[in-house]
Amino acid sequence: MLPKLPFFKTKEPKNQSKVFIPSRREFLKISSLVTGGFVMGINFQCAGPKGEVITFAPNVYINISSDNVITLIAHRSEMGTGIRTTLPMIVADEMGAEWSKVKIAQAEGDEEKYGDQNTDGSYSIRMFYEPMRLAGGTARQMLQAAAAAKWGVDVSECSTENSQVLHSSGKKIKFGDLVADMGKMEIPKPESITLKEFSSYKLIGKDVMIYDAKDMSTGKAIYGADVDLPNMQIAVIRRSPVVGAKVISFNDEKAMAIPGVNRVVKIEGAGNPPGLDKPLEGVAVIADNTWAAMKGRDALEIEWDLGENQTYSSSKQLEEMLKSTTGDGKLRRERGDFKAAQRNAGKRIERTYLAPFYAHATIEPPAAIAHYQGDGICEIWAPTQHPQWARQAVADALNIDLYNVTVNVTLLGGGFGRKSKPDFVVEAALLSKAAKSPVRVQWTREDDLHHDFLHAQSAQRIKATLDKNGNLSGWNHHTVFPAIGATASATELHPSDGELGLGCIDFPFDVPNIRIESHESKAHTRIGWLRSVSNIHHSFATNCMLDELAEAKGEDPVDFLSGLLGEDKNLNFEGEIKGQFGNYGESIEKFPLNTGRLKRVIEIVAKEANWKNAVAEGKAMGFAAHKSFLTYVACIVRVEKGADGKLLIPEVFYAVDCGIGVNTDRIRSQFEGGAQFATSLAMTSAITLENGKVQQNNFDGYEIIRMPQSPKKIHVHIVESMEKPTGVGEPPVPPYIAALCNAMYKLTGERIYQLPFKA
Repeated sequence: MLPKLPFFKTKEPKNQSKVFIPSRREFLKISSLVTGGFVMGINFQCAGPKGEVITFAPNVYINISSDNVITLIAHRSEMGTGIRTTLPMIVADEMGAEWSKVKIAQAEGDEEKYGDQNTDGSYSIRMFYEPMRLAGGTARQMLQAAAAAKWGVDVSECSTENSQVLHSSGKKIKFGDLVADMGKMEIPKPESITLKEFSSYKLIGKDVMIYDAKDMSTGKAIYGADVDLPNMQIAVIRRSPVVGAKVISFNDEKAMAIPGVNRVVKIEGAGNPPGLDKPLEGVAVIADNTWAAMKGRDALEIEWDLGENQTYSSSKQLEEMLKSTTGDGKLRRERGDFKAAQRNAGKRIERTYLAPFYAHATIEPPAAIAHYQGDGICEIWAPTQHPQWARQAVADALNIDLYNVTVNVTLLGGGFGRKSKPDFVVEAALLSKAAKSPVRVQWTREDDLHHDFLHAQSAQRIKATLDKNGNLSGWNHHTVFPAIGATASATELHPSDGELGLGCIDFPFDVPNIRIESHESKAHTRIGWLRSVSNIHHSFATNCMLDELAEAKGEDPVDFLSGLLGEDKNLNFEGEIKGQFGNYGESIEKFPLNTGRLKRVIEIVAKEANWKNAVAEGKAMGFAAHKSFLTYVACIVRVEKGADGKLLIPEVFYAVDCGIGVNTDRIRSQFEGGAQFATSLAMTSAITLENGKVQQNNFDGYEIIRMPQSPKKIHVHIVESMEKPTGVGEPPVPPYIAALCNAMYKLTGERIYQLPFKA
């Protein structure tokens, strides 16, 4: 479970799951998304780890029009993952709808109507697979019942296919011709719904192209910065160069002299800590166009009080963090007696691992449009992963009623967790109120890198002991990194239980003596969650150390890890973890850590990559395996030196067990993109701060991999499974980085202990 942030809050249930015909009020609220006909709302509450009702249960709205067009309202944000394709696809397949006749409408941010809409944490499919099936099954059974009544036959003789109800005699009727009949029917209770057998699905478990693919590839797709409103002005902001800095004074005379500049507005920041949903302090220039706003910003004269972080150096802090790991830390998990294992060891190996700050660097920088209309009413258009958090943050900033804020969700040009934080949306709302007109806040790439919620830099020290027989007898893992929670609370000096549950305290191997410790570190910049969160650095350290231990024992790394997993079993870490084990928000009973499933993906990837066969001189393979977001992944990376001596990555092999693979095209795409993303983290990307300021300005300083460096062939083997579906957006990243580092060692003979490495 991630830190206690708004997207994991719970509340007492107001009512149980229900199916309903929307009231006039409810229909008016969604009427802009549908075209008349029959509209059915389905509210399915989802049980949390202890049976409590979680607020991310959706209202699923299904609209069937008389012309046989089915409109499904997508309540998640689309950032290229295909989530607003896959969730409606589940409904359509269970209904028996013809996919080519299905339209998808994007829901606005509204917790009352849609439950929690935060598209973060790789939990959309996991959380909504069953509710979406139930929604589709309810609509199907109503359609079958309506057709059976019209024909005077038993409903058991009816089925659905291609947006038609079929009778065993061969009669057919379109869904659209049953609209009037359905409006007069009683809604079946959820417990009476019979779902289809998995083998009968035509979409689920298959490749389905992303719904928005054509618009995305032809330039018709609407992203945040594409929204254009009448009389809209453009704003850019000179934000505090150091987190926590305050404006002492500013002179806007030169800025106001630039043609097109209309207004200069100061934005109040939260100071220290900066908060997860607040803007940084700054001065905004509002103009007729982007160029004028940017030139006006350049002309501003600002005197800053840089505050307590003005002497901060990330490199010095990293040194201090590493030094802290030489002493005892806060005990977070214990099994056996590591100190005894150390005394009795036949061999001891101690290694340290360092990773830098990372930026999200989404290809689309943040942008948001707000129209404050007076009378306490504000409408937003934004590429947000978390529209309800944005809605609440805007309401709080403007001191207006939540229900007077509308958040329209555009497509996102990448997210990776950055666009769940609503600071940029709040900026637009504040400036629209000041300007008394619609305003688009536009971040530049420099803004994006300088003022991101960074993935925390980390230092880790792992001490391992081998007994007299060469077996791994002890594992002592020290980890230190600024906590995400420190962005909201200055008292957060240790990583949270949730952050340590991402690849550290959930160490799954059968080692008799385990001791895991964390150390204090203070946040001097904004820290946030980035794709796979602290799994990034934990998997890097753990898998690289295990590879080295396999070598010390004289054993093949694949065989070594498989052997360390022991017999197939479910792990719950009972009595070992000294806090809470979040398990990504799920109960360990419902989603256990199963060593057999991890062992299986290791076996599969080794076979797919032909691991046991020796590779030619100048070529090498590296291996790693990791479970994150409840998904089991093993990875093998092939590397070689090109004719020019530069590193090439010709092939990558993944084996992934994510339970039921709902949309296999999207799963493969996520792993293909994840490999590219992870290559940048491993080889080229790093943020550094000196005197409290980010040193990188654009992609020349914060590099993402270019085409020659990128993996060329990425093979993704999806394990056939009927287990509950789990996340796929983040799991590709953690094992890849370690597998690449292990491959580099095989190629060069030098171990990698610090990211990024240069090849």
